[in-house]
This record gives sequence, C-alpha cells and structure tokens, in this order.
Amino acid sequence: MNNKNKIHFEVSERKVLLRIFDVVFVLVALHLVGFFLNLEYLKGTTSHLYYAMALAVYLNIIGTVFEMYNLQIASNQYQILKSTILTASVTVLAYLLTPILSAQLPNNRLQILLFYVTFLIALLAWRIFYVKFLASNRFLQNVVLVCDRDQVEELILGLESSDPHYRIIAYVNSEPAKSDTIGYHFVQHLKVDDLLPFAKENKLFEIVIATQKTEDITVELYQKLLHLLELGTTIREYTQVYEHKTHRIPVQYITRDFYKFFPFNRSNSNQLYLLNVKIMETFISIIGLLFGAVLVPFIALVNAFGNRGKLFYTQERVGKNGALFHILKFRTMVENAENEGAVFSTPNDSRVTPFGKFLRKTRIDEIPQFINILKGEMAVIGPRPERPFFVKEIAEIMPFYETRHVIKPGLTGWAQVNYSYGESIEDSLIKLQYDLYYIKHRSVFLDLNIAIKTISTVLFYRGQ
Repeated sequence: MNNKNKIHFEVSERKVLLRIFDVVFVLVALHLVGFFLNLEYLKGTTSHLYYAMALAVYLNIIGTVFEMYNLQIASNQYQILKSTILTASVTVLAYLLTPILSAQLPNNRLQILLFYVTFLIALLAWRIFYVKFLASNRFLQNVVLVCDRDQVEELILGLESSDPHYRIIAYVNSEPAKSDTIGYHFVQHLKVDDLLPFAKENKLFEIVIATQKTEDITVELYQKLLHLLELGTTIREYTQVYEHKTHRIPVQYITRDFYKFFPFNRSNSNQLYLLNVKIMETFISIIGLLFGAVLVPFIALVNAFGNRGKLFYTQERVGKNGALFHILKFRTMVENAENEGAVFSTPNDSRVTPFGKFLRKTRIDEIPQFINILKGEMAVIGPRPERPFFVKEIAEIMPFYETRHVIKPGLTGWAQVNYSYGESIEDSLIKLQYDLYYIKHRSVFLDLNIAIKTISTVLFYRGQ
C-alpha cells in the first residue's frame, strides 16, 4: 500500500543500477559518436560483443577500485567528479594497452582522443544526472524505529551513517513505563495511536524493531504493527537491518543467543574453497616476495638514513585457534618504541619515523608478511592478527572477540578496507563487527571485493 507512490532502491539495487548504466551510457555514446562521425574505432568497439564486454568489465573493475560504487561518494558531486575522471582515464588506458581484448588501434590517432573524450563525457553526464535526480530526496527511504527511548540516538547514527538515503524520521518508545517527555531534536517521537496514520501519510519504507525485550511491546503496539504488516508495510528486526546496511555484525546487541547471529559460512570448512584459496595465496605470496626483493635494496638504503636501525621487525601475534606466531614487517618505528609498555598506535604516532609513515601509507611495510603466509601462519585475507596483550585486554571487555580466531589472520581484511586504524577499545569493537561479518559471509566474491578495496587503499594512500 505505502510503497507504490514512491520509488525506492535498496543499497544493492542502487549499486547494480550504477554499474549497468555506467556501461550503457558509455557504449551508447561511443556508438552514436562513431556512427555520426564515421569513426571506425568507436564503432568497432561497440559493434563487436567481445570488445564491448571487455570494456564493460574494465569499467566495472576499475570503477570499483576508484570507489565509483561507494554510495556515499556516488551521491557527492565533488567526490564523484574525481572518481569519474580517474576511472575513465585508467579504463581507457587499460583498454588501449590490451590489443587482444580490444579493437585494433586506428591509424588516425585523433580517434583515440575522441574515444577518451566521449567515454569521459558520457560517464560524467550519467553520474551528474544520478547525483541531481536519483540521489535526491525523492528517493529517501523513510523509516520508523521501535526502540527504548534511551537508545534512539545510538541506533539512528548506526544506520544512517552507512546509507545516505536511509532516514529514520520517527521513533516509537517501546518502554511505556518510561516517560516520553524527553524529546530529540533530530527525530520525531510517535505515540502508539499515531503510528498508523503517520505510516500512511509518510509512505514508510519499513518499520525497524530494535527493542531487545519483546515483553516491552504492548498488546496495543503489537496490534498496530500487525495491521501495518497486513497493509504491506515491511517490518524488520534491527540487527538484520544493521548487518545489511553496514556490513558489520552488531555484537553490542547480541546476548547469549549468539548462535542465531553466527551461522558461520560453509566456506570456512569447504575444502574446495580452501584449496583454491591456498593455491591463490601461494601464487600471490611468491609474486609479492619477488616484488619485495626488488624494493629491499632501496628500502635498506633509505632505512639507513631515515630509520637508523634494523630493517626488519618481528612481533608476537595471535593466530588461528589462539596459536602464537611472530609476524614479520619492515620496521617503521624508532627503536625501543615500547619501553614503557604496549600501547595502541595512533594515526599521528610520534614513534613512527617519516620514512616509516611512507611505508605504512603505501602498505609496503606489510610485504615481508608474505613469508608468514607461505609458512601457513597467515592468510592473504582475514582479520588482522592482534598482539596477545591486547587480545587479553579486549576479550575481557568485549564479548565474542576471540571468535575472530576461528580462521587465519590476514594481510588485509574486511575491517582494514572499511575502517581506519584501531587506536582504542572502541575502534576494536567496530573492527570486530567487520571481522565477524567476513567470517559469516566469507566467499570468493567477498574476497575479491576486499582485494579491490585494498588496491583503492594503496592508491589513495590511506594505509596506517
């Protein structure tokens, strides 16, 4: 009843829309320009399915690297301008440099310039259209939250920060024993009697139940919710919505029935998947070590002046099933950096040398860990290994923290590509949510997603 007059896109649907129309706009523009100006190179790219598919694959992969499908960036006209230019430039370059997968280069080099300009303008035109119209308020997803009044701000911030179109516009207090006189300036409080007319008037996308005590939902509220459900309103539980929107497991809302939230992915015990992962990890590690061997002389030379000390650094970390191992890195801190005890590293840590900061930002300091991967102590993708001191400290405060040790720690991971360097217990909680999401949803597709996002992290110099 209430979703017919307003268009909504789920996060995944919006990303699919962006990917499809990126390709459609580019190919149509290339075909039209090639047809009207009689440019064989442009027409050849679009008239041959093989060439068109190659260009589409390049565009989607490189667009992912440059964050074209990050909804926060896709909705910002200034950020998307940068991403679009980078994506168009690298995609066209990659297409031109793979002659087997692309049309034969023309004798007239002007066609190459027109190919790039057409590609860029078409992609920019579509993305500007998306920002101006499809990312407008017309496509907001209006939501009502049913929760304890004291949780309102925390719950809203947890959801809205992940999706610019998802808006909680009101809440219903699930604890009638508490007074509703205290309001919040950012969201309207609804009385139970007003819920039905409010839902009809605002064309709700869904109602989210966030109360952890089902006994707090009164008979009156239950009947209203049941009536809305019969009228076609979607009603979902908060942890389900939170996981879907943020790609994190909301451990702060999970109690003793944790098994409901951790039906760990079968990939964790799928021997075929694990064998494929092992083969790929071995191949990647060998390539990584060969690349590192080329860099070692230069790093050693600069290290002699910039870091003044040992080139390599080892540190005890916690691995799979709690087993301890020594991680290997290029040293980035001054020697004897922890004479006063172990502490979290911070973004502007004074113990990090200038050259060490460069190594961290580019992730070059992690290259020696390919040795740990070949030894079977680490994986390419997984939760980052933590030090025993911090594991013990965090596990005493945070439930389920040691659950992240059910798989091997990784060189990169879901938490690393989605969140900044952890410098506090609170940061560790957020990273734990990402780690558990990876363990729960582990797959080839998610691994590929992490690999591509890791490339973005390196290219945009976001390492810590």
